[in-house]
Amino acid sequence: MKRIAIVEDEKNIRENYADLMSRHGYHVDTYENRIDAISAFEVRLPDLAIIDIGLGDEYDGGFMLCQSLRQLSATVPIIFLTARDNDFDTISGLRLGADDYLTKDIGLEHLMVRISALFRRIDLMQKPTNQNNIIQRGLLTIDSDKMQISWSKQALDFTITEFWIVHALANRAGMVRNRQQLMQDANMVVDDNTITSHIKRIRKKFIKLDPGFDEITAVYGMGYRWDISQETEL
Repeated sequence: MKRIAIVEDEKNIRENYADLMSRHGYHVDTYENRIDAISAFEVRLPDLAIIDIGLGDEYDGGFMLCQSLRQLSATVPIIFLTARDNDFDTISGLRLGADDYLTKDIGLEHLMVRISALFRRIDLMQKPTNQNNIIQRGLLTIDSDKMQISWSKQALDFTITEFWIVHALANRAGMVRNRQQLMQDANMVVDDNTITSHIKRIRKKFIKLDPGFDEITAVYGMGYRWDISQETEL
């Protein structure tokens, strides 16, 4: 049974979400503040963390919790579920390593679809390794079975969502993929701004390892493309 952690300071909201997810077959742990949540995560990581941004007296407590959780695990899925609906908070949340950013006006069934999609991608990690699931694009290596991405034989830490965006681009290298196609290829349900924020974060991770990285190209008005110029060098 998948274990979901809900970190929400309003009791009624916390209990309503917990009841919903329990009825869908998940084990749910709830926390009303950052301190209790991170203490529990240090003992046992959840399979998914759903976090509000404002937690009690901590206006950005959820952001702080996300940072702490990312230090414990680079891959545990994190969803922000908050009333704060603005581009600054959305971008901030995704830059901190969240897989998704949702507002509390989302429909309950839509929320469960987003959660199911994340778990489906995680389940792929349990499949036996198959060499047909290795993608090589120049200095890039993607192992779909192990959910691992390497650049110049050095492993990179990506969230579940970031992994599948890179996979979707590299799997069709040289072709422009619009945002809708990226969502379909990566089995995601996210909005355009979320895709843009993830692309920016992905680029930064590659550039941190290789300042000369320029394989992801934005094609104005169309989408993104994984360039294949370095394949000829190998």
